[in-house]
Amino acid sequence: MEVASLSPQSPTYRPCRREVRSLPKLSSTLFYCHKGSHIRHKSLRSALNSSQSSLAGIRRKHGSMLWQSSDTKVEACGLHHDCKFHVQNKFARDVVVRSELATVGSPEDDYSLSKLKVESRIRGACFYAVTAFTAIFLFLLMLVGHPFVILFDRHRRKYHHFIAKIWSTLTVTPFYKVNFEGLENLPPRDTPAVYVSNHQSFLDIYALLTLGRSFKFISKTSIFLYPIIGWAMFLLGMIPLKRMDSRSQLDCLKRCMDLIKKGASVFFFPEGTRSKDGKLGSFKKGAFSVAAKTNAPVVPITVIGTGQIMPAGREDIVNPGSVKVVIHRPINGSDPTILCEEARNTIASALDSQE
Repeated sequence: MEVASLSPQSPTYRPCRREVRSLPKLSSTLFYCHKGSHIRHKSLRSALNSSQSSLAGIRRKHGSMLWQSSDTKVEACGLHHDCKFHVQNKFARDVVVRSELATVGSPEDDYSLSKLKVESRIRGACFYAVTAFTAIFLFLLMLVGHPFVILFDRHRRKYHHFIAKIWSTLTVTPFYKVNFEGLENLPPRDTPAVYVSNHQSFLDIYALLTLGRSFKFISKTSIFLYPIIGWAMFLLGMIPLKRMDSRSQLDCLKRCMDLIKKGASVFFFPEGTRSKDGKLGSFKKGAFSVAAKTNAPVVPITVIGTGQIMPAGREDIVNPGSVKVVIHRPINGSDPTILCEEARNTIASALDSQE
């Protein structure tokens, strides 16, 4: 039998008894099967506007039409190898539609989105090029001054932290702006304190280093093996931690208390890891136990915007945007549980106010 493309104007075309009243925005291929003939497709580009609706199952007994919906494909009627669908009169009058839901928006929007992703990747590559280039030269300055730091400022290491501030500022300035709020709430530079903050992105470290305070971050031991960056962390006196090792966690807390007693400050991310969805997670009590045992003030800090610029798990991109760092009033107390609740509520309130 000769294959023919059928249309409503064709003499052999037989319309179904019922019409399909509405369809969501589809990018479709329409097949007409007539009396057991082979399939020949006809491209169909309909200008239907609803892109968010989904197709519910619609079964039509006499019209020989069945719609089934899935996440990616919509099929009307079961498709046999020769597209034969027998009804009571055994005539094949099927309309088979295979379609995929189009992406939201126009093709121009898709192009803009793709272009934005490419630009973010390029910005990410440039970001790491800048941070590596500046780190090499500044690390040499840290290395030269390290003997004097060990002799005269072994615990605070203000010189090294000043170099770290220059490094972080030079890195972030070409890509996004960091705004500070509540700088007056920072304790005096020579006052040891426990700083705590939410954790959304790898960029949190850069934003916090631009404060220029001599606090010691707690980091995974594997980070210290990274060339230049890991070595600089060692010179800064950062505290290594094996997350799944309870003995390492206990040694970390003891070292934090020892540093505070000797006049240095420490910095904790009480969530323990970066937030995947931007929401504030539960706080661990380690940082607040250190503060309670040493009578050091707890300084809550809220970092806003880093998760949008470099989301967790997407360290290869840098989106355009800005970062806001909010320093809250110090909290004092001797009960770790109360300190933990107050600090978390303070940070959560600042995050909620930005939504």
